[in-house]
Amino acid sequence: MSDLLSRLLASRDWLMADGATGTNLFNMGLTAGEAPELWNTDKPDNIRTLYRGAVDAGSDIFLTNTFGGNASRLKLHSAQGRVRELNRIGAALGREIADAAGRDVVVAGSMGPTGEIMAPMGSLTHELAVEMFHEQAEGLKEGGADVLWVETISAAEEFRAAAEACAKAGMPWCGTMSFDTAGRTMMGLTSAQMVAMVDRLDHPPLAFGANCGVGAADLMRTVLGFVAAGPERPIIAKGNAGIPKYHEGHIHYDGTPDLMAEYAVLARDAGATIIGGCCGTMPEHLRAMRAALESRPRGPRPTLDEITAKLGGFSSASDGTGDDSAAGRERRGRRRG
Repeated sequence: MSDLLSRLLASRDWLMADGATGTNLFNMGLTAGEAPELWNTDKPDNIRTLYRGAVDAGSDIFLTNTFGGNASRLKLHSAQGRVRELNRIGAALGREIADAAGRDVVVAGSMGPTGEIMAPMGSLTHELAVEMFHEQAEGLKEGGADVLWVETISAAEEFRAAAEACAKAGMPWCGTMSFDTAGRTMMGLTSAQMVAMVDRLDHPPLAFGANCGVGAADLMRTVLGFVAAGPERPIIAKGNAGIPKYHEGHIHYDGTPDLMAEYAVLARDAGATIIGGCCGTMPEHLRAMRAALESRPRGPRPTLDEITAKLGGFSSASDGTGDDSAAGRERRGRRRG
């Protein structure tokens, strides 16, 4: 347990992660189609502001601005030759902010999906996926990331390739998948199947869980699915701040700070140890989440009815695991932010 995240997990009942990267950067002027990772070198002060916003709001863990920092994604911007550089600088800027925080803050090197379909359905081989993730991992390691953070994955094959790459880099890691299609990932994986997969990995993550997806209620149902499968490692919950709405030319998430505070407490009580936000989650949401986690006593594991009463209805009747007890509670009385 020499790494910082392991030490914190051993000493704390819960840890708070950060919020959105894209939403915050769009608010700083990032345009659609622009690669956020290029800002690591072109607008480093904006990236410092992004990181500092999470730390000042109370996050114990924040993710680097490297989500699309693999060769496949950067090739879309003719930057595939800058993988190591952009990841190293993204992590180094984070190291700078974390070291100035005056408390223990984990710099998590974000590694998102390649954007390609894995073989045999697609053309991306296991070996090439490992190579791409490993190149990114080495850059994040050089920049001073405490842990690697594989996120928003939908295919088991890609998750396994990322795990192998983290092992090759000699780095601890965390991994989350996105469950957004009737309680399953885009490639059909259920929460129970993810737990089984994680337990079989040669280089398992320090913690695993779900991020993004639909809304906070759906993510909570996935967390309950993880818990029911009896995992041996801490669970991560990183839900969106409500549901995206198109308003005056841009995407707005309807989740209020109060709703995200409710979500954070529900996630903790459901069994999640690392709790953060994803799309739409701003520093004001994080501050409300931190205050709620610190001030509200731990309660019993919430029921599906309690989740829908506080966070709104589910987007589908089933969580994908064969339990259809949520039927009839779709989108009932959803709160608006």
